[in-house]
Amino acid sequence: MSLDPPPPAAAPVPSAAATPRRARVVLALLMAFMALNFADKGVLGLVADPIRDDLDLTATEFGTIASAFYLLFSLSAVLVGFLGNRMRARPLLALLVLIWSVAQLPILLPVAGFAALLGTRVLLGAGEGPSLPLANHTAFGWFPQDRRSLPAALMTVGGALGAVIGAPLVLVVNGVLGWRGSFGVLGVLGLLWLLAWWRWGGDGPYSSATAAETDKSRESEKAEDAEPDVRLPYRRVFLTGTWLGGTFSMFTVMWSLALALTWLPTWLEDHVHFSDAEVSGAIGLPSVMGVVLALSAGVLAQRLLKRGASPRLAQGVVGAIAALAAGVCLLGLTRVSPVALMLPLMAIGFAAGNAQTPLTNAAIARICPPGQRAAALATSYAIAATSSILAPYVSGRLIDSAASEAAGFDHAFDLSGWLLLAGGLIAFLTVRPDRDAQATAPEDRSPSIVPAS
Repeated sequence: MSLDPPPPAAAPVPSAAATPRRARVVLALLMAFMALNFADKGVLGLVADPIRDDLDLTATEFGTIASAFYLLFSLSAVLVGFLGNRMRARPLLALLVLIWSVAQLPILLPVAGFAALLGTRVLLGAGEGPSLPLANHTAFGWFPQDRRSLPAALMTVGGALGAVIGAPLVLVVNGVLGWRGSFGVLGVLGLLWLLAWWRWGGDGPYSSATAAETDKSRESEKAEDAEPDVRLPYRRVFLTGTWLGGTFSMFTVMWSLALALTWLPTWLEDHVHFSDAEVSGAIGLPSVMGVVLALSAGVLAQRLLKRGASPRLAQGVVGAIAALAAGVCLLGLTRVSPVALMLPLMAIGFAAGNAQTPLTNAAIARICPPGQRAAALATSYAIAATSSILAPYVSGRLIDSAASEAAGFDHAFDLSGWLLLAGGLIAFLTVRPDRDAQATAPEDRSPSIVPAS
C-alpha cells in the first residue's frame, strides 16, 4: 500500500513531486528514532545479570532502577506534548535525543553505580516520555486522516526493530566492552541520529494548526476553502470512550512491554536456561512478531477504511482483538513447558498488544483538531505509561516474595495476561472514533473543528 500523501494545495510545502519523497525520508528517520528509543529502554534488561553481579543488587533494587526510568516519563510526555502543539518537530525531537545521549554516556565511568544508574534512568525517561506521541504526531503531519493507520504502525515497527537489531548489538558490545560499553554505544548512536534529523527531518503539510483536516482530495481544494483550526476544550476529547478506553488498553500493553524489557531476559537465562546467544535470538522473537503484526494490523485497518468500513471496526475492533490475543498467550506461557510451545506464546504474548497501540493513536488523532493532536496523544500516552512505573517494581516484588523465583515469574506473567484481557475487552466496547468525532463537534460545525471554551 502506498504511503505517498497527496500534497495540500494551501500548505507551505515543497513541490508536489518532492513531497512523497520527503515523507518517506521523514518516516524512515522517525522509525530509526523509535528504534533507538526502544534500544535505550531495553539495554538495562539485556545486561541485567552483569549489572546485578557487578553492583550486588537484589531483584527489588534492580526493579527500582528499572521503574525509575518512568518517574518523570508521564509528566514529561504531557508537558512536551502540549509544547508539541506550538513548536516545530525538528528542534523538539533533536532536543529529546540530545537528552537521551547525555543520560547514557555517564555510565561509561567506572565509578557509576546504583545512584548513577538511578539518576540517569530518570533523565532518560524524561527525554523518552514524549517520544512515541511526538513521533506519531510528526508522522501524521505528512498524511491525511484515512492514511494514518499504516504510518502509525510503522512507528511501532521502528520500536520493534530496536529490539531486533539492538538486542544483538548490545550483547555483542557487552561481550567486548562490558555492560558499561553498551550504554556508551547507544549514546553515540543518538548523537549520530540527531545530525541526520537536523539535516533531513521536519514537519509535514498536515502538521500546521491552520491546515484543513479533511478527507476530500487536496488537489482540487482552494486555499480559501480550508477551515481554520478552531480549538475545542480538551475535556471533550478526554471524556470520550475512544480516548478513555484506548488509554486504558494502552496502559495494559505498556505494562507487558515494561515487564518484557526488565525481566524477560533474566527469565530466559535463569529459568529456561538459554545461553547468551539463545537469549539474544529469543528476545528478538516478540519484536519480529511485533513487526509482522503491527504492519498487518496497519495495512488491514487502512484497507478497511478505504473500502468504507467504519473507524470503529478498522481501528477499535482490530486493535482490541490484538490485545485479547496477547493476554491469552501470556496466560498460556506460564502453563506450558516445552520450549517449542513456549516461544510462540512468548512472541505473540509480548507482541500482539503493540499492534493495537498505533491503531489507538490513529483513532485518537481522528477525534481532535490538528493543533491539539500532540497534546491529546501525549496525555493519553503519559497516563498509559504509569503502568511502566509499576510493572518492573511490582514484578520484582512478586519474584522476591514468591516461594521460588520461578513461581514469582509465573505470577508476574499471569498478572500481565489478565490486564491485557481486560484492556482488550474495554477497547472493543469503547473505541469508536466515528461516533466520538461527532460527539466532540457542535451541531453547526464539522467534526473535530469546534470553538474553544
